[in-house]
Amino acid sequence: MSWKIVNIIVALIYLSIRAVIAQDIEFTGSAKQEVAIGESFSLIYSVNAQGLNFKGPNLSNFSIISGPNSSTSSNIRMINGRTSMTVSNSYTFILQAVKEGSFTIPAAAISVNNKVFHSNPISIKVVKGSTYGQNPSSPQRNNTGGGSSQNQGGAVQMGSNDVYLKALVSEANPIQGEGIIVTYKLFTKVPIQQITINKISSFPGFWSQNLSKENEKFNQYNQTIDGQPYVVADIRKIVLFPLKSGRLVIDPLEVECIAQLKKQSRQRSGDPFFDDFFNDPFFNNSVASVEKNLKSNPVVINVRPLPGNDKPADFSGAVGSFTFRTEVDKTHLKTNDPINLKCVVSGEGNIQLVDKMNVGFPPDFDAYDPKVSSDIKTTSSGITGSQTFEYLVVPRKPGKFKIKPISFSYFDLNRKKYITLTSPEYVFDVEKGTGESQTVTYSGQGKEEIKYIGSDIRFIKNQSIRLTKIGVYYFGSLVFYLSLLIPVLLFMTLIIIWRKQTEKRSDLLLMKNRKATKVARKRLKKAQNSLKANREQEFYEEISQAVWGYLSDKFSIPLSELSMDSVSQALSSRNVNEEITRQFIETLNNTEFARFAPGEKSIIMDKIYNEALDVITKSERELR
Repeated sequence: MSWKIVNIIVALIYLSIRAVIAQDIEFTGSAKQEVAIGESFSLIYSVNAQGLNFKGPNLSNFSIISGPNSSTSSNIRMINGRTSMTVSNSYTFILQAVKEGSFTIPAAAISVNNKVFHSNPISIKVVKGSTYGQNPSSPQRNNTGGGSSQNQGGAVQMGSNDVYLKALVSEANPIQGEGIIVTYKLFTKVPIQQITINKISSFPGFWSQNLSKENEKFNQYNQTIDGQPYVVADIRKIVLFPLKSGRLVIDPLEVECIAQLKKQSRQRSGDPFFDDFFNDPFFNNSVASVEKNLKSNPVVINVRPLPGNDKPADFSGAVGSFTFRTEVDKTHLKTNDPINLKCVVSGEGNIQLVDKMNVGFPPDFDAYDPKVSSDIKTTSSGITGSQTFEYLVVPRKPGKFKIKPISFSYFDLNRKKYITLTSPEYVFDVEKGTGESQTVTYSGQGKEEIKYIGSDIRFIKNQSIRLTKIGVYYFGSLVFYLSLLIPVLLFMTLIIIWRKQTEKRSDLLLMKNRKATKVARKRLKKAQNSLKANREQEFYEEISQAVWGYLSDKFSIPLSELSMDSVSQALSSRNVNEEITRQFIETLNNTEFARFAPGEKSIIMDKIYNEALDVITKSERELR
């Protein structure tokens, strides 16, 4: 019997696919012909087939609130033994008219069966006569509350000052090389989610370092501005070091987010008691998601030049507050013995721009490029750390040699003057060596330039040599034929596995049935987390979706056909145990009534969770 059902389903799918391919493809666009400035309206593109690679039109004359939002519907009909199937895809934009005039929206494009179809162009006339967010045909209402407006349908629109992005700098007139911090703050009076940075600011003329850690939660706090309460979030913080003086401009940061706007729908039944009760905001609030593109203000920085007088000759641009120290590993040695000289600069400022030291070595010393290592720490107030320069020096002749004091100069921001720090003078007593070079360990740059004095004999290679017999060839051997056969077998195996997986995935009812328990347990896991966090509303939503979704997927019952009355009949028709059917009904009823039931909420929520988990577990055991 089961094989007959499978054959019937396969035949239906085959006939449906043929019917879809055979039908004429229609791709059309539709929208209102006349709208008012500030009015929101829908632009809908529909295609009567399964389309791919939808490309929307140029909508530069309108503000895009959301979209494209896609949806798909299908319908299968069997009349007199003939099966037909219709598939419809739609792509919806929510637009807002921003300026007066007549505009033509060009055609959109979509691909169906590897062929590109274009829609009709749409002409829209934008006229005056309606305020932002109101229907032109309805009487206008007074706007209330923080710059927001409300139309007759009850949708609360976003005001210009409800959400905005602002760039703030710690110092607008720094001196060249002085670090300044730019903080991008998001100010909002409405709930915000899914904050995405679309365009990062560019910093021409600056050396920059990001102070915000990746995947770190935004720092949030409350602030009152012009008598209005705002939630402020620091979404990005950058430290900048100007590399030149003059007027420098920081480009805006562009951010995209989704605002959660509350809306209310008030209806009148004629009964004052019911009108006052059910139009209460507790029962009648809902939320609309609106996409919002934000751009920060450009920032102008006027950089002052460094003082020209008293500037040290070895000054290389270091600005901040630093310390300087040097050390050597030995002063008594023999010729060809290496010396390690270390110079360390540490402190706060543009330390990463310190890239060299002015060291004078004796002419009888071979000196190599230094190994530079950094230990940099970023904090909310700036950059601190150290730069270390390690030099490898090899004396070639005996005698007494000196390395003159090494100097490091920087401009001190606190004292407003140049500071020069110097190291002690190092005297080296070099004796004549044996003529053989010592072992030199060096990890810096230019290591290939180190010379080994008196070593004209190199190491003998002692690795084993691989030998092969004469007359033995890879071509025609067993390994040769296996290397040809194995890829073919692997390819055929992958094709078989791929076809079986494709057949399984094409059976939507089977896939839903198999994943029903997994999906339900994920929902129950989320409900358990909400239970622990005492989030009552989220808990009941997850419990309800877990039980209803399990019934729909496991027993192949569309959600539209499920209700308290139909659940019992649907389960009984599938020979489900009466006890489990009764427990399903009780769990659904208890979930609905528990939200408003008196008593300890945590105890009631825990009881509902255990009931849902128990009934799904029992159902799984019986259906195995």
